[in-house]
Amino acid sequence: MGFERVIFDSDRLAVYPKFEALDISPLLKVRAQPLRVLRFVADAHLGGLASLLRMSGFDTLYDNGFEDAEIAEIAAQQGRIVLTRDRELLKRRIISHGCYVHALKPSLQLRELYERLDLARSARPFSLCLHCNLPLHEISPELARPQVPPRIGALYSHFLRCDACQQIYWEGSHWRGMCALLAPLLNR
Repeated sequence: MGFERVIFDSDRLAVYPKFEALDISPLLKVRAQPLRVLRFVADAHLGGLASLLRMSGFDTLYDNGFEDAEIAEIAAQQGRIVLTRDRELLKRRIISHGCYVHALKPSLQLRELYERLDLARSARPFSLCLHCNLPLHEISPELARPQVPPRIGALYSHFLRCDACQQIYWEGSHWRGMCALLAPLLNR
């Protein structure tokens, strides 16, 4: 089918000639995880989704200043899946993998992607910085306490830090809220 056909909200698209199952782990006999690591690039309309994907442990590039051509080039060069609410972006020939996101709210967008792309087995929650998209590393409470509010330092003993932006994370109420959001998605 050509690009002259109007695409409707209920349509499901696969862009050819390159197509593959994203999570083949149920079929694997030797490996617990597939060889392919899922990596995304999100367009300007999906900043909230990008943060939630990072929270889930998925390498997700996002900058609300990215132009469509730049997103397409990043996807092609780095083997990333384009996430967008802009159908025109997905029509670019250079894009081999793309996903039109139907939902409007970030939490519903995350649920949609978990279902459509079967992301649960590939998730590594709380392993990437929500801001920088770089790996988080555990740090000792002694190193973390001078950098967090005194009450937090007294209440918590497990801390993670991003080496790039120095953001520190702990398992407080925000973390519990994120766990509640992820739990039904991971248990599918």
